[in-house]
Amino acid sequence: MKIKKILVANRGEIALRVLKTAKEMGIKVATVYAEDDKNLPHALFADESYSLGMGALSETYLNKTKLVDVAKRCGADAIHPGYGFLSENEDFARMVEAAGITFIGPTPESIVLMGDKIGSKKALEKISIPLTPGYHGDDQTEETLMKEAKKIGYPVLIKASAGGGGKGMRIVHQDSELLESIRGAKSEGLKSFSSDKVLIEKYVLNPRHIEVQLMSDTHGNHLHFFERECSIQRRYQKVIEETPAPNMSQDLRLKICQTAVDIAKGINYRGAGTVEFIMAQDGHYYFMEMNTRLQVEHPVTEMVTGYDLVKCQIMVAQGDKLPIKQEEIKQKGQAIECRIYAEDPDNNFMPTIGKIDAIGVPTLRDVRLDCGFLDGTEVGVNYDPMLAKLIVWGEDRKLAITKTIQSLDEVLFLGVKTNRDYLKRILGHQDFIAGQTHTHFIPDHKAELEPVELKAHDLAGLIASYCFSQKKAAFKSGVEVSSNPWTTLTSFRN
Repeated sequence: MKIKKILVANRGEIALRVLKTAKEMGIKVATVYAEDDKNLPHALFADESYSLGMGALSETYLNKTKLVDVAKRCGADAIHPGYGFLSENEDFARMVEAAGITFIGPTPESIVLMGDKIGSKKALEKISIPLTPGYHGDDQTEETLMKEAKKIGYPVLIKASAGGGGKGMRIVHQDSELLESIRGAKSEGLKSFSSDKVLIEKYVLNPRHIEVQLMSDTHGNHLHFFERECSIQRRYQKVIEETPAPNMSQDLRLKICQTAVDIAKGINYRGAGTVEFIMAQDGHYYFMEMNTRLQVEHPVTEMVTGYDLVKCQIMVAQGDKLPIKQEEIKQKGQAIECRIYAEDPDNNFMPTIGKIDAIGVPTLRDVRLDCGFLDGTEVGVNYDPMLAKLIVWGEDRKLAITKTIQSLDEVLFLGVKTNRDYLKRILGHQDFIAGQTHTHFIPDHKAELEPVELKAHDLAGLIASYCFSQKKAAFKSGVEVSSNPWTTLTSFRN
């Protein structure tokens, strides 16, 4: 069954990302939009676009019934959920399939199994997948949880079983913090995910966050597209991702990728998925969770392997056999992705709002800006503050870092404060350059990543030096230097 029309049940850059590949495959695309998004490109550039009205997310992008009704009305024979929103909602997947529409994603059973941190660990114990030492039992009394935490030994990590994005997580270093942390994780889990079940794991000091991209079809093929390093995080949210992971031996790389494939085989997975691991400094790694969807950072994998992962998703959904053999998938060069947020890193990463007056365009080769906004569109507070993803490929890691820093200067978002300068500070840090990354990189280097405050005489010296260099260059070229402000005040950056 060949898919003829896809409804993208999402917004912003991921909706555009799916739209691009679908159109290249000759598939028509319909999109949806909340009224405050009606001027965004995902609402303007599809073959058809349908309003979800106004109101809370539950009335728009999270309204399962409304989305399925739109798909029926427009004649879509498939729905792509993107990432976030309803992408890992088993009820939505079932509703889509019950309506006779293809869900471009895994089976509802896989979503349920891997969406539950406790249930997934129990399932993976049966196929000998390395798990972090811990407790994921059904007895959720405070007395049992405290007893198990002490048995594991501090530090421990308490996590909401149904959680994600860092919600419902607490690191506990001593007895005095334990009870309050258990109650806090349970409360946050109940509020955010309607479940107060928690699990407890041994906390690995200075761990790396390594994930493996998978793609499985319905013909028994389970492929990996290698690993991604996702250790640069703030508040458990990824900020910079790259592949290949630095300072990793090829033997270890193949071993962790094979472990991910074993998981896909063990649960008879279908579609795109990502297995996330915690890796200790000694190279030992442990299963953390599986995301049963396309990841935000999937473009870096596309950059180094040359495969379109959205195309693979669509092929799997329409029942095709993946025309790829594992040995054909290779890594070439280095790719880095930076998430550009509307936020102020120098003010506790507070989100920012406003109208984007102009968006800069990258000019270097092998640089991609996945952006869901246009010049003149508004950034509000109703959605995640990510504005765009800058993805850069280089022949080696050193070149990729250099090109990423240069490109961050080009992709300005005039009118809105962003984290671009902060990203440049991370990329230029000596430990990042050396590949010495871990999940506490940002808090550990907090002082070094703060902006340098220039004193008045330093600033005056820089301005004088710049003006002198401009006049000197003009003198050499025989060009008369104008003193009007339009020529002397150039290269503004937000």
